[in-house]
Amino acid sequence: MSDTAKLEYTLLTDDQVFGEGQIDLIRKLGTRCPVTDFAILSGAEVQDDVHTEEDSSLRGRSGRWFLRSAAGFGDVAMARADGSRGVAYTWDGACVRPAFACADPAALSEHVTKDLTGFAQVEFGEYPQYAADKELAGELEREFRAGRLRSTGKRYAAEYEEYLYKDRKYIRADYSAPREAKLSDGRRYAAPAGEKPGSREEAQQTDTPIWESAAAETVWIEAAPVKWLYDEQAGLLVSRVCLVFSTSFTSGKTYDGTFEGTGMYRFLNGDLAGDLVPSVPREMTAEEREAYEEEMKRAEEKRNPYGLTFGQVSEEDIIRGAIESDIAVFLHGPSSEGKSARVKQIDPTCEIIYLRNATPDSLNGRSVYNQATGEMIDIPPTWYKKVKAKCEAEPDKFHVVFFDEINNALPSIQGMAFNIVLDREVNGLWKLPDNARVVAAGNDMQDSLAANQIAAPFFNRFAHVYINTTTEKWLKWARDNHIHPAIYSYIAFRRGEPLRSEYTGERPNADPRKWEMASRMLYTTGRPEMLRALIGEEITDEFVQFCNQQVITLDQVMAGDVTERELEAMNTAERYATTMGLSQADEEQMKTVRAFVSRMGEEFRAVFDTLWANGDEGREQILAEMDAKAGD
Repeated sequence: MSDTAKLEYTLLTDDQVFGEGQIDLIRKLGTRCPVTDFAILSGAEVQDDVHTEEDSSLRGRSGRWFLRSAAGFGDVAMARADGSRGVAYTWDGACVRPAFACADPAALSEHVTKDLTGFAQVEFGEYPQYAADKELAGELEREFRAGRLRSTGKRYAAEYEEYLYKDRKYIRADYSAPREAKLSDGRRYAAPAGEKPGSREEAQQTDTPIWESAAAETVWIEAAPVKWLYDEQAGLLVSRVCLVFSTSFTSGKTYDGTFEGTGMYRFLNGDLAGDLVPSVPREMTAEEREAYEEEMKRAEEKRNPYGLTFGQVSEEDIIRGAIESDIAVFLHGPSSEGKSARVKQIDPTCEIIYLRNATPDSLNGRSVYNQATGEMIDIPPTWYKKVKAKCEAEPDKFHVVFFDEINNALPSIQGMAFNIVLDREVNGLWKLPDNARVVAAGNDMQDSLAANQIAAPFFNRFAHVYINTTTEKWLKWARDNHIHPAIYSYIAFRRGEPLRSEYTGERPNADPRKWEMASRMLYTTGRPEMLRALIGEEITDEFVQFCNQQVITLDQVMAGDVTERELEAMNTAERYATTMGLSQADEEQMKTVRAFVSRMGEEFRAVFDTLWANGDEGREQILAEMDAKAGD
C-alpha cells in the first residue's frame, strides 16, 4: 500500500474499548495505553506508579486517551490512565492513540513481525517518541551547538526541526510541559515557572512579563518508526502507544458524535498524517560532501582542545579513577547494594576493616611495656602489617584499605580513621605505602539506627559515590557471578520488580544481597520453597509458580536436546521466560543460543539481543558483526 493518502486515521470507539464490541486487542492487552515522552512533552500527565499490565518501566506508564464516541451532554468518551472509562469536555486535553482500517498489513509495510502478545506488529510511519539517554543527548547537543547536525528538512507539529545523526533522526525541544515529569531517559524535568498570584494585574499596570523567567531544559527525542498492532477480526491497525497529547477534541464546541466534523479528525488526517510520513534526506552532491567532510575535520580539531574523553561513566569507573588518582573514596548506599563487591572488583585482596566493631588498638595499634629494657614498644595494627606486606610484594599494583560501616563507628573511632585518611599514616607513626589506597563505605542515615553523622572535614576529604543497583546492573552482575539461572530468569522476566521488597523488621524481605544468598541456597538444595526464609512468602510463591513453567535451559540448548514439537508447544509467556534465562549465555555459547532463540521468533531474538548485550559495547559489536555477516 504505497499510496498513504488513501489512509483514513481515526480513534477507537467507546464500544470497541469498553462495550460489547470490545476488540480482541483491547481484550488481550487491557484498556491502559503507554504514553511516549513526546506526549508528555506535549502536556500528557503520567504517574510513576500507573503502568500498563505488560510493562512496568518508565516507557510503560499509562495516560488518558480520547475515544471517538460522544458521551452525552456534548462531551467525549475517553479511557483514563487507570484503564477505567471516563468522560472529557471537548476542550479538555487527552492523548491521541490513532488507528486505521487495514485489510492486509503486509501490503502496507515490509516490517511485519509477531509481537510478544501474539498480534502482528507493523512498523509504519515515523514520529518522535522517546528521549535519548544522557550520554547521547550530550553528544547531540554538542554537535548541534557546533552546527554539525544535518537537518532532514522536516518539522514535526510545524515546530520541531528534525536532524540526522549517525543514521538516526532526532528533534530538539525545550521541556515546556505544564508539570514536572520524569521521562524514559530517567531524568526528571522541571516545569517552567508558573504565573505569580496577582501577576496578571501587575503586568497590565507595569508592562512586565506575566511569567517568571526560567531556563528551559533541553530534550532530544528520537523520531522512530511507529509500531502498530493488528487486530485481524476488527481489520484495524492500532498504535501501540499514545503518540501525542492534544489540548482539545473540538475546542469550544459540544460533540454530537459526528467525528468527521471535529478538530480531532482534521488533526489526525492533516497534521498527524503529514508528520507520520518519513523524511527522506536529500543526498549531497560530491562537492557538498567534500565541503561537509572538510568542515567536520576542521570542527573536530577545534572541538576538544584539551584532549578530554567525554561520555557516561559508571560507578566502578569513578571508584577506579579516584583510586588511581590517590583520592579516598566514600561509597554510600543501603547495606544490600554490594559496596564491598564493587571494591573487590578492583582489588580482590582488599583489606576490609569493619569500623563498627573496631577498637582503638585494632585500628591504631598499641604500645606495650618491655620489661627487659624498661621502654614502651609501639606495635602496628594487624591490618597495617598485611597491607604493607602486600604493597611491598606487589609495588606496581594498588592495594585498598576498605573502612566499612564507617558511619556506624563510634566518634572516637571515626576520628582515628580521619587521621589515617588525612595524613596517610597510622597513629602518627606508620606511613601508608605509596601504592596503598583508602576506600570507605557507610549506610544511609535512614537505613541504620546506629549511624552517626560524619563530620564535615572528614566528609570533604572523599570523592563520594552513591551506589544504585538498577535492574540492568544487577542482571549484568548476576550473569558474571553465576547466579542461579532460575533466579536470573525470574528477575529479568519481572523486569526487576521483585529485586527489592519493603523491609518491615517482621518478615524477610528481598534485596540484591538476599537474592545472592537465595542463589547459593537454590544451588545447594534445589528446593525453591526454602527461599521463603530469605525473601518472604509472597515472592517465593510467585517464584515457585514461575519455575513450574515449561522453559528450556541453557544446558538443553547447548546439548541440542530440544525437539520442534516441544518448541511449538510453548506459549508466549514460556518462550519469553526461556529467552530471559538463555540471555545468561557466555560469548562462546551465544551463537548457538541466538540461533535457537530465533527459532522461537524474531521478536524473541530482539529481546535476547538486548538482554545479552545489556549495554556492553563489546557485546553490541559482536551482535553487529553477526548481523553484518548474515546480510552478506
